[in-house]
Amino acid sequence: MIDILVAGGGPAGLTAAIRAAAVGLEAVVVEPRPAPVDKACGEGIMPSGVAALRQLGVAPAGRALRGIRYVEGARRAEATFRDGPGLGVRRTELHAALHRRARDLGVRLVTGRVEEVRQGHDSVTAAGMTARWLIAADGLHSPSRRALGLDRPSTAPRRYGLRRHYGVAPWTDFVEVHWSRHGEAYVTPVGEGTVGVAVLSHHRRSHDQHLAAFPALARTLRGLDAGPVRGAGPLRRIASAPRAGRVLLVGDAAGYVDALTGEGIALATATAWAAVDCLKAGRPELYPARWARLTRRHRLLTQALLAAAGHPLTAGLIVPAAQRLPPLFSAAVRALQ
Repeated sequence: MIDILVAGGGPAGLTAAIRAAAVGLEAVVVEPRPAPVDKACGEGIMPSGVAALRQLGVAPAGRALRGIRYVEGARRAEATFRDGPGLGVRRTELHAALHRRARDLGVRLVTGRVEEVRQGHDSVTAAGMTARWLIAADGLHSPSRRALGLDRPSTAPRRYGLRRHYGVAPWTDFVEVHWSRHGEAYVTPVGEGTVGVAVLSHHRRSHDQHLAAFPALARTLRGLDAGPVRGAGPLRRIASAPRAGRVLLVGDAAGYVDALTGEGIALATATAWAAVDCLKAGRPELYPARWARLTRRHRLLTQALLAAAGHPLTAGLIVPAAQRLPPLFSAAVRALQ
């Protein structure tokens, strides 16, 4: 019998499979799309995520990131990472590197889709295969989460993301977060001649229409070669629990607050790693508490920042406050790294 069946072959699922192979467990990954898969994301990996990838034996090509910079008009505030650099990396490059590592370790990668999950006393069956455990890593709109009845509605305003690459040499080694009353734009260096620009907003508009809310950034990007636009959302997802019987949810499948603080990959690797280690130890009941500890700081800080950004009395105070209180801004960035 397979030890761990993994639903989803993105960063979270491949991390789980690689970690399983490293601790002597057989993992099979089920994914409907051929690698590498491109998705809408900010493409900036926090230092903790870079360290986790290194421990997995994965070193994707990208650009070192020194910290986070907030920009609003002439105002700006920046904070450097304390525990080494982050990494700006194309999603396709990251996925390809994880995929190669999984194959090198002998992980079996199966084309398919997990839609129905059946659990027994000592096994779980999905996608025509039976395993001792299932790790659901099938993303924001997780079919596994829905099949298990773990989806919960959100009353928060819906937010959406769009990402596009531009052919230009990066002008900074920071991730720049540009703020406006309409949303945020995240500029991430991902190569010697490429930056990614992701916009997050409550409004459903084109990428170009969103950029109009950031005049200085729009002028910088005007006339440059631009790639296709990829979108994601609604971003807020709630799962009633990160475990249901013999199924453990990791990454975005376990719930998602927002992309505002840029911890998606770091949390995906951390939760996938924790899930496998709990299974290896024979203590799956420990995973929900581990998941809560790993994600608590991110959830609280992201929710607080979203609340401030969404209120008319505080939305315009975020960048001025970061500029006037550098130690507080640095502490917030380092808490998330």
